[in-house]
Amino acid sequence: MLWVGFALLLALLGLAYLLSVAEYGQTRQTKLPVIARVADFTLTNQDDQAVTLADLSNRVWVADIIFTRCAGSCPIMSTEMKSLQDALPTASPAKLVTLTTDPDYDTPAILKRYGEHYGADFQRWTFLTGTKKELAGLAAGSLKLGSTPVAPQDRQSPDDLFVHSTIFVVVDKQARLRGIFQTEGQGVDWAKVKPQILATVKELEGG
Repeated sequence: MLWVGFALLLALLGLAYLLSVAEYGQTRQTKLPVIARVADFTLTNQDDQAVTLADLSNRVWVADIIFTRCAGSCPIMSTEMKSLQDALPTASPAKLVTLTTDPDYDTPAILKRYGEHYGADFQRWTFLTGTKKELAGLAAGSLKLGSTPVAPQDRQSPDDLFVHSTIFVVVDKQARLRGIFQTEGQGVDWAKVKPQILATVKELEGG
């Protein structure tokens, strides 16, 4: 029930933010909202190294949540994240962060192979795992990235394990959540969303 509550909160926040983005694009006068503050965390990256909030300090970062056995939205989202990686200026210090919602399976080694499959530059794009509690604290608690396990009797395939957010979120240099962008779903056009994310990163970097 906790995950369902987070998912509902996420949907409401996402709708509110999309409306604010639309207004911002029209007037260029609306400041990006401060949606939440990111709490400190300690997780493990694809190289089995500890990563904390301090490692992302003074940087803008974009985050999402996936699981490597996902055959639905995750491959699309990871392809979109790769396109952001390719579009970010070389001089930009911005980071990309992908969390797993399946830590029992997604070990650092598996996340590394997954990242390699999508052409991840691990200097730019980090994949994080940890305990379920630690991941939930960052994903749902701070980033509004919801995830709900699918009950065995409701699974339509062996890999139908989770229902999770299909959004990218943007965090500023002060570890504040500033942007929520829906990347998948009816009526969503990645060709339009991608420039919005890049523009948000650029603005938060002060450029």
